[in-house]
Amino acid sequence: MKLPMLATVFAAFALPALADASGADITAAIEGNTVQGSMASGDAYAEFYEAGGTIKADGYGGTWSIEGDTMCFDYGEGATCYGVRIDGDQVTWVLDGADDGTGTIVAGNPNEF
Repeated sequence: MKLPMLATVFAAFALPALADASGADITAAIEGNTVQGSMASGDAYAEFYEAGGTIKADGYGGTWSIEGDTMCFDYGEGATCYGVRIDGDQVTWVLDGADDGTGTIVAGNPNEF
């Protein structure tokens, strides 16, 4: 009798997995805004994603694009594409099935890049 009750308790605390965002969802959330956070490597970042695909940051830049349901970044060495999970203003960058970074979406370009 205890086993079914224990299973019910665990089921009550199970959280649904966040689905990867669609290309349209990524564009709507990111375009014209800044994302600041850190990557799994420990590198911190703050980047403004201009409409039209330009990335502006402190001391560097690049381009961004949406390919299917991924966001691709090119800093001059070829593009790398990430799956994206969005939960409110929180972003998780997913590379090869593993979380590779997180960030917070901030409206506009508050850093004036």
